[in-house]
Formats: sequence, C-alpha cells, structure tokens
Amino acid sequence: MKQTLKIIAISALVTAAAIKAVPAFSQPLAAQNVSVVRTADLDLSTARGRAELDHRLVTAAREACGSAADIDLSGQNQVRACRVDVLGKARAESRDLASRGGSVSVAAAQ
Repeated sequence: MKQTLKIIAISALVTAAAIKAVPAFSQPLAAQNVSVVRTADLDLSTARGRAELDHRLVTAAREACGSAADIDLSGQNQVRACRVDVLGKARAESRDLASRGGSVSVAAAQ
C-alpha cells in the first residue's frame, strides 16, 4: 500500500513538472502580415504604369509593416526598417513583372 502511494505521488510530481515545462520549450510563431498587389490592370511598359505600381507597393508596405505610437521611438525605427526591407524586396520582385505578369506579394514579419 505504501509503495502504491509512493508511485502515485511520484507520478503526479513528474506529470506536473512536465506540464509546467511545456510552455518554456514552445516557440511562438512569428506573425506575418501579407498584402497582395494586383498588376493586371497596369501597363508596366509605360512610365505611368510603373509609377502606379510603385505607389501600390509603398501603400502595401505601409499596411504590412503597420505603425507605432508617436512616443515609441524604438517602435517607429522598427517600422521604418521594416518598410525599407519589405519595399526593397517587393520592388525587386516587381522588376520581373513586365515579362511574366501577375501580382506581387508584400510580406512583413511582426
């Protein structure tokens, strides 16, 4: 009888320790904001079409990266860096659009 109670108590302690440790080992998934910029209605062979695409990419980068409060200087710097990074990748992807058509994905990890 004593042996059975001892085994039950040890099992309960091991289970409780395992349950408590699980959140410490888990990694939260990085949230990602994605905007898709459609280009089917643009003539990318003209300067006007390319300027409109660039305007759409800038808007999508703003939406994907979000914003920070006016008093959060660190957050504003992170948002600014995100926009520069995302916009650079989107512009590089958009250079191929003249030949293949389609859309550009603008993604930012939050």
